[in-house]
Amino acid sequence: MNAIPTAAHGELAADFDSASVSGSATAFSTDNERWAAIAARDARADGQFFYGVRTTGVFCRPSCASRLPRRENVELFADADAARAAGYRECKRCRPGGLPRELEIVRRACAALDADPQARLTLAQLGEAVHLSPFHLQRLFKRVLGVSPRQYQAARRGAVLRDALAQGADVTRASADAGFNSSSRLYESVAGELGMAPSAFRRKGAGLTIRYANAVTPLGRVLVAATDKGICRIAFGDDPGELSASLATDFANARCIEDAAGLAPFVAQIDAYLHGRREHIELPLDIAATAFQQRVWDALQHIPYGETRSYTQIAETLGAPRAVRAVASACASNPVALAIPCHRVVQKGGALAGYRWGLARKAALIDAEARAGEVRVAEPGLADDPPVRGSKRARATATPETTA
Repeated sequence: MNAIPTAAHGELAADFDSASVSGSATAFSTDNERWAAIAARDARADGQFFYGVRTTGVFCRPSCASRLPRRENVELFADADAARAAGYRECKRCRPGGLPRELEIVRRACAALDADPQARLTLAQLGEAVHLSPFHLQRLFKRVLGVSPRQYQAARRGAVLRDALAQGADVTRASADAGFNSSSRLYESVAGELGMAPSAFRRKGAGLTIRYANAVTPLGRVLVAATDKGICRIAFGDDPGELSASLATDFANARCIEDAAGLAPFVAQIDAYLHGRREHIELPLDIAATAFQQRVWDALQHIPYGETRSYTQIAETLGAPRAVRAVASACASNPVALAIPCHRVVQKGGALAGYRWGLARKAALIDAEARAGEVRVAEPGLADDPPVRGSKRARATATPETTA
């Protein structure tokens, strides 16, 4: 597949990386669990292990559709190389040495879409390119990646546009290169994804006024920033200067004004939340998102206060169970802490994975919500501290399911 340095490509790559490891590494850790996966032809086990059949000398993926062998004839292997070293050859049906057939089809479809960002392939044209009916391609594409071919094309055009604008190209040239055949279509399609008009994005926020405030909270310092449309950033840190500098860098040409009084109502909501006086933060948001990120963020906002979900559960909620790492990437890119509660997403079993503003903050938030009380942090240096242990849901390990 052609390399494209974009958010859409990053999510796609994460999806493919996680397609063969869609469950946690411990989900199929025993022989009984592995045999059950083989008997059920469970695609979630693909990549976790392989099995060889002594009577045929062939090794397969757990989801292989070939005739189920007798258990006494099955030998289990951690990876394909181990199976080959034991003298087994690859199954021609499930091709354990490469991508599963469905992933290969989607990869070829993405390659066709990536070949020319200006092209607008119809579903019928794309289906013809990969030798699959449009109906089945639509279902397969969305199941693997979590977005439709049309959404993928739109995200890719937006990403090409972002790259061109960031490199200084004028709006007209950048829009043509990205495949927008009219200025009206350009402004209708991408303003939401860029978070601002294309011309403003090119100028790194030039023409925008962003008001911000720093405040002390139980989680350290918080920076809240807003455009005229709504909150564009909620970030935690230990140094107010660093928080302000980061905002200024990301919106280098915007007019950033400190306005503690104007943002006081928003800061008050955050303070009440962190002190256990309210369970919901209701703030107008003005944030950029790809189609997939928006779906993930919407799912996060539906996680009830005091509860958590695993990355796998979120992916399954979206109808894309293989997109675990893409979900983690979307969580990591969340620019508004608490308003989009990415801290409520954990590993299977409740162990913590990464958090943009430090694992200790994540653990403290989960613990406070479990108690429906005030956030408690024992020590400073939150970003570098080990996770706070208090809630049963806040168990941290050194081997995360994924990073977020």
